[in-house]
Amino acid sequence: MIMKYILDLREVNKNDPALVGGKGANLGELTRMDEIRVPEGFCVTTKAYEAIVESNQTVRELLEQLRPLKAGDRQAITRISENIREAIEKIPIPKELDTEIREKLASFDPDTAFAIRSSATAEDLPTASFAGQQDTYLNIIGKDEILKHISACWASLFTERAVSYRIQNGFDHQQVRLAVIVQQLVIPQASGVVFTADPVSFNRKVMRIDAGFGLGEALVSGIVNADNYVIREGKITDNQVPAKKTLIRPTQSGGTKEEVVQAEKQNLQVLTDEHILLLERIGRTVEAHFGSPQDIEWCLAGDQFYLVQSRPITTLFPVPEANDTKRHVYASVGHQQMMTDALKPLGIAIWQLSTFHPMYTAGGRLFVDISNQLATESGRETLLNTLGKSDPLSRDALIHIMERKFIPEQPEDQNTPNPAHAKNLAFRDAPAPDPSLVPQLIEQNLETIRQLNRDISGKSGTALLEFILEDLQSLKQLLFDPQSFAALMTGIHATAWINEKLFEWLGEKNAADTLSQSLDYNVTSEMGLALMDVADVVRSYPEIVRYLEETKNEAFLDELPRMTGGKEVQEAITHYLDKYGMRCPGEIDITKTRWSEKPSILIPLILNNVRNFEPGAAKRKFEQGKTEALEKEAELLARLRQLPDGEQKATETKEQIDRIRNFSGYREFPKYIMISHYFAYKQALMKEAEKLVLAGKIYHKEDIFYLTFVELQEVLHTQQADQELIEQQKEAFKLHEKLVPPRLMTSEGEVISGKYNRDDLPEHALAGLAVSSGIVEGRARVILKLEDAVWKQTIFWSLPLLIRAGHRCLFPSRDW
Repeated sequence: MIMKYILDLREVNKNDPALVGGKGANLGELTRMDEIRVPEGFCVTTKAYEAIVESNQTVRELLEQLRPLKAGDRQAITRISENIREAIEKIPIPKELDTEIREKLASFDPDTAFAIRSSATAEDLPTASFAGQQDTYLNIIGKDEILKHISACWASLFTERAVSYRIQNGFDHQQVRLAVIVQQLVIPQASGVVFTADPVSFNRKVMRIDAGFGLGEALVSGIVNADNYVIREGKITDNQVPAKKTLIRPTQSGGTKEEVVQAEKQNLQVLTDEHILLLERIGRTVEAHFGSPQDIEWCLAGDQFYLVQSRPITTLFPVPEANDTKRHVYASVGHQQMMTDALKPLGIAIWQLSTFHPMYTAGGRLFVDISNQLATESGRETLLNTLGKSDPLSRDALIHIMERKFIPEQPEDQNTPNPAHAKNLAFRDAPAPDPSLVPQLIEQNLETIRQLNRDISGKSGTALLEFILEDLQSLKQLLFDPQSFAALMTGIHATAWINEKLFEWLGEKNAADTLSQSLDYNVTSEMGLALMDVADVVRSYPEIVRYLEETKNEAFLDELPRMTGGKEVQEAITHYLDKYGMRCPGEIDITKTRWSEKPSILIPLILNNVRNFEPGAAKRKFEQGKTEALEKEAELLARLRQLPDGEQKATETKEQIDRIRNFSGYREFPKYIMISHYFAYKQALMKEAEKLVLAGKIYHKEDIFYLTFVELQEVLHTQQADQELIEQQKEAFKLHEKLVPPRLMTSEGEVISGKYNRDDLPEHALAGLAVSSGIVEGRARVILKLEDAVWKQTIFWSLPLLIRAGHRCLFPSRDW
């Protein structure tokens, strides 16, 4: 008889997950490695699941009920999942499959014990592990029991946990199928897991091994504290051996039972050092074969190791690629920009083209190599005064890697000093520029935007991309213009000087925060105040307020003139968008949706201003901040004059305060100019994308976001798009979205996270970065994606927060 539904493990390989599931495919691949031992067994393929389960009318109807559910529909998921499992277990196994399985089992001794293991097609994937989602049954003896547990494995595809996990990860229940592995059970004296990359630090050169006595179920279920061994390049660097009081053993009649470990063995090391190092070599061999770090389940019987599973570790953040074997340390660009979301390929390309500094891509994020700076004293000082200034976690991570001396120290080259350090010192000690420089720079930069919009309007095809490349070069010159940089650094150094000196002289913490309120030329503050002025217009027309509270219409601006005051409101919002519509959360990614592209994003902000402020509040708020700053200045100067050498201290302080007031507002403007350039590029590129859609070259205009700049050039040149490449990069982006980027990481993959200094924090205080200072007590909602948030009427927050928001935000609210 031809075995239609059964395949021996040796007949499958890593390319067969659709037929035998992820676990089965990887096990089959392991059997092909001469030096690796895998217990004998076979797979009941997904063809059997399709023929028996998917053809069942009751199961199909229940799957349709499951289709529309969201992860939060827990009661419905529980009820429907239970019904599906019951329906599957009631389906009789057809005679043909029953015969195939029995004939396969006839090649084993009748008393052979088996492990019956689920192997789903959406399992042990590079993008999602689904570890432990479906059931495994150990020590199953006898053909009838094996057939019964095969059905139980099919049913376990619809445990509540498995269903919820698929919903959260975007897998269609009807597209996921289950194979069942029937594998001879190895009766081990020890078992455990090998992680070929450290799951704690993510270091690719560090391996961790967990080991316990008996079957691995004791370790997986958490009923025993396993030994933990840490190995690096053939050396055991750490060895944790806790007391192991429980183990799980198979019983003679089938199934398993817990046993108490003999008292004299409880504190013994499970594996000898020789076995540990042998297991390390096995792990590295498997890792090399699969081409990525692996999570491997093993068991030890006699003096032989058997592998019963290998799957990729899906939680590791990718390591930026270097062209050498030296040690490197990479710093996240996104954390400095307060935007840690994954960027699409076009967004990455445009950002890289906007900077003079080489950047490395990993996991959809950008990193800079700071190894050279870490090697010298002046470089380390520069890092702490730049990367370490804005983020205490980055500072702590930097200090940690410096103390470890991960990058070998090099002597300062007196002939070629650190350029960043030298420039920093030069600006710190230089006289302040003329205050009139700031408005001059602003006007010059605004004129470049006006000229850009005139020039780009007539460009199309490859000529458009050539024009963008040329303008990006001009943009870099603007962003790093010496005069602009001088204005920028003058304010930054004055702020640092004030905070340092006034704390030293007066014990005053963060004095610059108050002194820098209501600065002139601060485009981000002006943006927030301007939206309050828009709210003043809206507030005057109750009908429009009600309309904005209820509308779901993305084209709401076109509807406004039909209402009383609608034209005035339309003009106010349109004027606002003309000036600030290029902005949005995560705006450094050109592919992000801009306010001008989706003005409805502004509705909750406008309505919050309507509810929480009185007319004319923008002007009063600005004047109030200015008054507080001036009053703080007078207070500080008066206190300084009471000190020894007080007049000198006051004179120096006044000079630095003037620098803050004259130059710190400019700090936000270069980014505003950059984003304005990006928006002009995007508008032109989307017109080209629309042409490609109309010509049938791409499916959606947003498909161009998943191409690099060079790839897009090729598409416009040839008028041919590789849709398969676009789909691959969409899938890669989905994976990148799930990853949490590190602030610092090494070329070994180790993540250096940093910690908050909690010495001065009150008990139970929540450590973090205060975007808006103050204390709020109560419930909070965690926002993962601001553009998808549903805003409640009671929320109160500032517009700049939306621009600066990073990977996670906490918003206080009374009704969440």
